[in-house]
Amino acid sequence: MRTLLALLAVAAATTSSPPSIASHSSAYGRILFDGRGHVFYAFTRDPHGRSVCAGACAKAWPPYLVRSRPRALAGVKQSLIGTTRRADGRLQATYRGRPLYFYVGDRKPGQILCQNVTEFGGRWLVVRPDGGLVR
Repeated sequence: MRTLLALLAVAAATTSSPPSIASHSSAYGRILFDGRGHVFYAFTRDPHGRSVCAGACAKAWPPYLVRSRPRALAGVKQSLIGTTRRADGRLQATYRGRPLYFYVGDRKPGQILCQNVTEFGGRWLVVRPDGGLVR
């Protein structure tokens, strides 16, 4: 937890930094966060490498939109980071082929309010550094 708090302090000072993905300890073990300390979720309904979450789904579970491939930070493999083109043409970050999302209710860094929740026809799960999902 001390590592996450240190990351949050750095992230607060560098909010204009390029998109990134990091791994930190949590109540669910080591999982993925963005450079600001916000947790990533994956949607089990997404086929490999493609997002099916749009409209009301994307409002509740905003995609991690990027302009280019994010960079790997602590505990993350750069080779597992990629992007996918959404139906609206924007780029969404992926990890081991899984599109990455935030949950709109997670307002503070480190907050994880919707792990293992079923909505929009699939389950929302946090992501491990190996790309596996925490069930």
